[in-house]
Amino acid sequence: MKSTSASTNKNFKARGLIIGLAVAVMSPHPNAKAQQAPVNLLSNSRFAILAATEITDVPASAITGDVGLSPAARSYISGLTAPQVAGSIYAASDGGAIAIMLTQAQDDLTTAFNSAAGRTPVPTGPFLNPGSGNLGGLNLTNGLYKFTSGALLSGSDLTLTGSATNVWIFQIATTLQVDNGVKVILAGGAQAANIFWQVGTSAALGTTTVFEGNILAHDAITFATGATLNGRALAQTAVTLESTTITIPNQVPAPPIFSAASRASDGTVTLVIDNTPNFALTVETSTNLLNWTPLSTTTPTASPYTLIDNTASNLNVRYYRAFYP
Repeated sequence: MKSTSASTNKNFKARGLIIGLAVAVMSPHPNAKAQQAPVNLLSNSRFAILAATEITDVPASAITGDVGLSPAARSYISGLTAPQVAGSIYAASDGGAIAIMLTQAQDDLTTAFNSAAGRTPVPTGPFLNPGSGNLGGLNLTNGLYKFTSGALLSGSDLTLTGSATNVWIFQIATTLQVDNGVKVILAGGAQAANIFWQVGTSAALGTTTVFEGNILAHDAITFATGATLNGRALAQTAVTLESTTITIPNQVPAPPIFSAASRASDGTVTLVIDNTPNFALTVETSTNLLNWTPLSTTTPTASPYTLIDNTASNLNVRYYRAFYP
């Protein structure tokens, strides 16, 4: 048996792993369970703004990403017009496939909200009510944080320090309040795409605030004049804008990891891959590490992803690699 891994390979366009399989091999990544997986936003990944009852804007805002309103009609979008949006504006009253897409988006928002709210283990110690509820002035590493009431960001900036694949999830029982002029600062390669704010009631960002991450609010999300969000505003009621800038963040996927591999008596190989959901994943096989044959290129919506190689036999060693094109 042989198991090797490579973070960089001149034949790769992105990071991946290679494993070799003679009969059966288990190749878990030692840190696979050391951090939270990103919240799978499913179809909400395309939206900079998603609301249910109303979207209002005091122009001019600048939105990069799609905007969706459902089940309310387009008449409940006020002040936000196409020139302000680098993307499309959709409403349930558009009907047909658009209405169906928006209904699915709202269902997916509920799923993502519940996923974030249900993450375990239940935070304790410094991960429970950090700063006694005020995040201002703190520097937080990645992890799962819980607030038993509201969360406040006041007095000074919040810094989140970690790598491009680290994940932060904030479970907030009631409100999220960000005071005027306060910023969230990312350090060490931390990515806004991997930050999730699950808000039990409403979120309010003050004037000229600069905020990072995806806000999933049970109720409304309100932006005061000049607020900036590098992330998504996903609300189960209303979103209110006022000369607001919202930009969907670029996401750096965590490299795929072969967490399990086994060979059946007929030679068939089953691979289990820990992947980043909603990124195209390519899996290839080889018998000599020189010539590679594609097995699958797909975009899994969940992790882990399971692939069965029916072309394998018991006659030789099979190597596998997985990567993002």
